[in-house]
Amino acid sequence: MTINTKTAIKENKMQITSSKVIRWAGLAAMGSGILYITVQAIHPLDVFSSVTTARWAIVHYLSIVMDILGMLGLAGLYARQVEKSGWLGLAGFLLFSGFWAFSVALHFIEAFISPVVANAAPKFVEGLLGMVTNTPGEFNLGALPNVYGLLIGVVGYVLGGLLFGIATFRARVLPRWAGALLAVGVILPPLLSTVVHHPFDRLFAVPVGLAMAWLGYALWSEWRVPVSAPVPGKGNPELSQTGAD
Repeated sequence: MTINTKTAIKENKMQITSSKVIRWAGLAAMGSGILYITVQAIHPLDVFSSVTTARWAIVHYLSIVMDILGMLGLAGLYARQVEKSGWLGLAGFLLFSGFWAFSVALHFIEAFISPVVANAAPKFVEGLLGMVTNTPGEFNLGALPNVYGLLIGVVGYVLGGLLFGIATFRARVLPRWAGALLAVGVILPPLLSTVVHHPFDRLFAVPVGLAMAWLGYALWSEWRVPVSAPVPGKGNPELSQTGAD
């Protein structure tokens, strides 16, 4: 192998391409899915005494990382199947991305603001905790509880995840059953909310986290090798691809 050939191969490896960016987004989706399960497993009770603890801080720092990775990973998952997922995939992507985006803001407040103002404004902090536990507080938070419950919970998480999961299942680009797992996972909270109450409802994060990690692994691990194959009746070879689809 000549020096020029080695240099060309090295430059090709260092070159940033859309396929490489999408592939690395798979790692982000994997990380988000794993953190989503982990955070629920180690999350302290949503009570006032937990807010000023080190465990509370660590969990919500991890939650911010989880949300950012979720947005990046979801963008890669959508980009990989954009041509096959259609309008259903677009709607699911936008709504489910909105869930992760709103969650960043909420987790930022819980990580950096609630612990600082806990002693000075306990009613405010209890009101924020009440949004999660679905218990009204004495402090008036305005439209925030409705935004949290409707936009983040129902529209973003449930509807967005459901549409994106169905679109993934129909697209047949990424693992279909991972998409089905995502769709089923996001509808478990409203379906079983009268049976499984907080904090035990955090168990519902497991199928969603597994689905995200599964889809992310599929996106990251797939690879394509151009193979020259003679095409009948043509002199030029046609590039064939192997991948998730």
